[in-house]
Amino acid sequence: MTNLTDIGVNLMSPAFDNDRKEVLASAKESGVYPLVIIGNDIASSEQAVNFTKNRREKCYSTVGVHPHNAKNWDTAAAINLMKLISEAANDTGNSNIVAIGECGLDYYRNFSPREAQLKCFEDQLALAAEIGKPVFLHERDAFTEIFSLLNKYHSFLSGVVVHCFSGGTAELEAYLSIDCYIGITGWLCDERRGGHLIPLLKNIPADRLLFETDSPYLIPRNLPRSIKKGGRNEPCFLPHVVSFAAEILNKPFEQLAAETSANAARLFMF
Repeated sequence: MTNLTDIGVNLMSPAFDNDRKEVLASAKESGVYPLVIIGNDIASSEQAVNFTKNRREKCYSTVGVHPHNAKNWDTAAAINLMKLISEAANDTGNSNIVAIGECGLDYYRNFSPREAQLKCFEDQLALAAEIGKPVFLHERDAFTEIFSLLNKYHSFLSGVVVHCFSGGTAELEAYLSIDCYIGITGWLCDERRGGHLIPLLKNIPADRLLFETDSPYLIPRNLPRSIKKGGRNEPCFLPHVVSFAAEILNKPFEQLAAETSANAARLFMF
C-alpha cells in the first residue's frame, strides 16, 4: 500500500497531550507517514522540532508564528526563531525543519492587529527566502493582502503551500499562477461549508495537490460516526479524505496517494 503524507498536523496541541505517541503510531499503521508537524508560535515550534528530531522517517516540523500570535512578534521572537532553525540544523546535520509557518494573515478572527500580522508575515517571508525553505501559508479573509506580498517574494521562495485551502475559483487560479501548492483538508468532506471545493478539486494540477488533516481540527463530516472518537481529528483519518477525493477525480486511491506524497517530498525536500 502506498503511504500518504499528511502535510499539516497540529500534534503539539493540548488535544494530543495524553496520547501523542499513540496518535503517531496509529497514523503509521494507517499508512499515513511522514507527517509534517505545525509550529504556530515560538514555543510550539520548539516542541515540534524536539518531537520530530529523532523521528525523521515518520515526521518533520515547520517553525513559525501564526497570524493569531503575531501580536507577540518582535525582534526577540525573530532571533529565537532563527536560533531554533540554526540549532536544529546543527543537531541533525540535515534539519528536520521543512518549512516556515504556519504564517500568513487572518482578517476573519483578527486576534492580532492587522499591522502586526503584516509585519510578522513579511518578516517570515523574508526569512524563508533567506534560508531556502518553503512557506506554510495561512490565509483567511485576507487574500488581496496575502497575494500582494506573495507576488513580492515568490520568485525568491523555494515554494509555498496554501494550507487548508477553502477559497473560490479566482483565488485558486491566482495561487496557481505563482506556482503555489494547494493543501486540501477534510473541509472537502463537509457539504455545508466545503461543497464548492468538489468541482474546484478538478482544477488543481496533479503536481500541485497536497492533503492534510489539520488535526485535531476539521474532522471529516462524512466520516462514520462510529469512528469519530469524540470529534477529534487525527492523521489516521486522512485516507478517508483522500478516498473521497479519488472518487471525485476518478482516480485510483493508490495513484492519488503516490502523486500527492511525491508532491510533498518535492516541496519539503525530504
